[in-house]
Amino acid sequence: MTKDERGSIVAEIVQEPLINKALKSRLRTAIAEDRVGTTQLEPVPEPKYWHLKTVLSEALDSEFAVGEILPNERDLAARFGVARATLRQALEQLELEGRLQRRRGVGTTVAPPRMGVAVTTERGSWPGAAGDDWQPADSEPAVPPADVARALGTAPDEPVHTVRRTRVSHGQPVAAELLYVPAASVPDLTAIDAPAGPARARAVLRELSRLDLEGQDRAVELGSARADDAKALDRLPGAPVLVVTTRFLAAGRTAALSMATYRADTCRLTFGDEGAVEIHHGPEQRAS
Repeated sequence: MTKDERGSIVAEIVQEPLINKALKSRLRTAIAEDRVGTTQLEPVPEPKYWHLKTVLSEALDSEFAVGEILPNERDLAARFGVARATLRQALEQLELEGRLQRRRGVGTTVAPPRMGVAVTTERGSWPGAAGDDWQPADSEPAVPPADVARALGTAPDEPVHTVRRTRVSHGQPVAAELLYVPAASVPDLTAIDAPAGPARARAVLRELSRLDLEGQDRAVELGSARADDAKALDRLPGAPVLVVTTRFLAAGRTAALSMATYRADTCRLTFGDEGAVEIHHGPEQRAS
């Protein structure tokens, strides 16, 4: 390489933003290693948004306090020398990891540490049992989504009892649940004078608990908040959430199905020996 060529490369790097310099450096190192035979792998550059996420995370630690509002996207993109599309990818990843929150009418703020609260009931308990911290909000008959109907074994157009419940911890909503209960699971409900709202929700749960619970199975997946869940959780539609689906088994069939949506920026789920799910800040702080 001639002196002029080296000078051209140096000038190119100096003129580019820090985010691009670090990326080019790693890529050139990988290419150099490949040429001298230290590795036979093809050089794969780190995605720009992923490196930006690391740089932003360091800035959050050193420059911003919990609850502080970040500058707008245009200013942040200009500061780090990236396209706004790249910036959005990095911000979305930080939101998913619980470092940032998007708040209605406020903007993007630095998130507080994840709080520690118990998430689900014990495996041998029905929803609404003693020690259950969920608050019944409403109940009404409705035709469930097709996949829920299949899981419950009900006809596609058959209404079931739907129970909405919410969970609040440390003064903020952390989860919203939709519980589907077939009429066959609560056959005596029609004989109960249960008005709409929380009273009817409690009545459905009370009748459901009369069954002998044979077991539960759960699945956890990452999702995006639907409009109704986002409203209940004070999030924006599309915000990252964790969806815990629980089937309650009785009399050899699915007696009820719960779809509980947790704020991904607040909840960190772990499974203990008993199968219970917990949320905690980190390795030193566990939920009781």
